Amino acid sequence: MVYLFVSFKLVNVYWGILSEEEPPDPQELRLDNMLLAEGVAGPQKSRAATAAALAAATGGSSSDESSEHADYREKLAQIRMIYHTELDKYEQACNEFTGHVMNLLREQSRTRPISPKEIECMVSIIHRKFSAIQGQLKQSTCEAVMILRSRFLDARRKRRNFSKQATEILNEYFYSHLANPYPSEETKEELAKKCSITAAQVSNWFGNKRIRYKKNIAKFQEEANMYAMKTAMDATSLTSQASSPATPNSGKDHPHTVLQ
Repeated sequence: MVYLFVSFKLVNVYWGILSEEEPPDPQELRLDNMLLAEGVAGPQKSRAATAAALAAATGGSSSDESSEHADYREKLAQIRMIYHTELDKYEQACNEFTGHVMNLLREQSRTRPISPKEIECMVSIIHRKFSAIQGQLKQSTCEAVMILRSRFLDARRKRRNFSKQATEILNEYFYSHLANPYPSEETKEELAKKCSITAAQVSNWFGNKRIRYKKNIAKFQEEANMYAMKTAMDATSLTSQASSPATPNSGKDHPHTVLQ
């Protein structure tokens, strides 16, 4: 009877709190939208959709990054599995606790009348409490997704940020072969050694460079002129060195043969 009395008092305490419905929490709406966008909540995204989202976030995609995308999808699937497992536990606990309270209310109905509004009030209290717990789960899940995405983006940036010298070498080749900027496999290997990168990275760089150049030729024309001028100056310098007269050498450097 003491426990039933406590439950009855709880109903009276929270009655005023739930007399007016509160608007949806903006923070919770943001969390829900993020979980949906990342494919953690709602229907599971296909691999193609996940890859497309990653490509949009990282500024493009290439075939050599498919394994990295697969690793991202695997870790994201683990986050999704943990989230739904915990969510199911919370929902099961909420249902069990709600059933327990309903039994208590039925026991109380033997000693006093209990209105449907009172029952609805108590159920709302329970759902609100468990909703707060679910909010913490959503928050921690979103943080896990952000950490995963941040690590993925950082890895891409470290791999993509070539040295200034490597960029100069690649740009010089691109603009000196602007009529046909498609280096052969052997040339890619040579450029890769000069730039201290892989041949696949060289291939990706040229592919992206051709796309950017075609999309905005006017923007890259100034850069093309600069490298054309540099190439011309280098060629002039080599020609002048080859045509300059040889400096006379001293007899010490080329001793004459003494005739006997």
